[in-house]
Amino acid sequence: MSAPAAPRRRVLLSLLLLTCTLNFADRAVFSALAQTIKADLLLTDLQLGLLQGLVFAALYALAGLPIGLLAERFSRKRIIASCTVIWSLATAATGMAGSFTALAASRLGVGMGEAGFVPPTASLVADIAPREKRASTFALVMLGTPIGTLLGAMLAGHIALLWHWRTAFLLFALPGFVVAGLLLLLAPEPERGRYDAGAKGGKAPPVGEFLREVAGNPTLLCVIAGGSLAGFGMTSISQFLAVFLARTHHLGVREAAANFGLISGLAITFGLIVGSFGTDWLARRDARWPAWGAAFGLTLAPPIYWLAFHAASLGAAFALLLVAGAFLLLFYGPTTGMIQNLLPTRMRASGVALYTLLYTLIGSGLGPVFVGFVSDRAARAAYAGQYGVDCPAGMPAHGAGEAVAAACRQASAQGLQSALSLAVLVFFAAALCFLAAAPGLRRIAQTRA
Repeated sequence: MSAPAAPRRRVLLSLLLLTCTLNFADRAVFSALAQTIKADLLLTDLQLGLLQGLVFAALYALAGLPIGLLAERFSRKRIIASCTVIWSLATAATGMAGSFTALAASRLGVGMGEAGFVPPTASLVADIAPREKRASTFALVMLGTPIGTLLGAMLAGHIALLWHWRTAFLLFALPGFVVAGLLLLLAPEPERGRYDAGAKGGKAPPVGEFLREVAGNPTLLCVIAGGSLAGFGMTSISQFLAVFLARTHHLGVREAAANFGLISGLAITFGLIVGSFGTDWLARRDARWPAWGAAFGLTLAPPIYWLAFHAASLGAAFALLLVAGAFLLLFYGPTTGMIQNLLPTRMRASGVALYTLLYTLIGSGLGPVFVGFVSDRAARAAYAGQYGVDCPAGMPAHGAGEAVAAACRQASAQGLQSALSLAVLVFFAAALCFLAAAPGLRRIAQTRA
């Protein structure tokens, strides 16, 4: 298995980009329609947080590391294709769920399937790009994140308005089966370690050796910790952004989904391109720039988010959320690139899988749950009467008068506003982790020069 020539390399990158697009489109559908699902099934914000957080993250996290270890030993494209089929089946099951329990079961399946994308993909990218281009090459694949988020959110809103929210999940499940087939038929499997001297071939090391390598590398631990903490705040925002826009700025399902998709898509695109290509370029002059760039964005994001959550108009909130998101996403691409460069060839998929595990448990798992928990309690505190009686699951009780209904909506909006404002404070801690990693990046680069 040799490294693919330029045309086959482009085919591989294109198929990985397409797979990434579907991966994040499926996630965006749930985020965009969360308020509609909540109203239809009478879910609390905590239940929404669990569905978008800990329930989704449980199998995503638990499956990620074993899949990463398998990717060191077996065909990576086959692993990605198989997992794409799994998450597509689970997405279809989401559209047929009629209760919180059924939704939870389908979200577990989505999490398990989507866990099989990033670790083997990062390993493939490291075998078609030299170390100084890995962050930017990975960013090309991860441009599927904004594309998928934008398409998923906007199409989901239209489909839900025309038919039903269930229809959106059923339709979004179909392309995954096609892409899985294309991966198996067309994607090349590049030779491992082509761009790392003396690293070609060889067997994957035992799990214990991998864990010792990670534990003995404080720079790598700081990078993983910084990315995981950043994921807590980022996932908290992304999973509740459409809900926030619907409640605070009184938008319908289509308008909330469209604004969510535009903000997320544009912010992620800017953050990925500038963060990945910019730090790859700057790192040629100083190896500390990937960590510095991440810390810079994470430090600027919280105050801008706070202004966005308290903006009086939709226009001001939109602009501020876009700027804050762009700064935040500066960390995303460089983090994976740093992990790839800090580990030996046969440990890269496992390293990214370990990062994904912690990112998922801390970020995707706990972030939305934290926001939902705080939102429910802050809304109850903001309401003058008996919130549980007048506003069950945050919705006006059946037959409630207009004054009570308006008070319920206001309290619900204030609760979510308070929860999101608290969640973004974690970005400061993430920035400190990346700053702590910066000196180690320079030392390691000097020893390998």
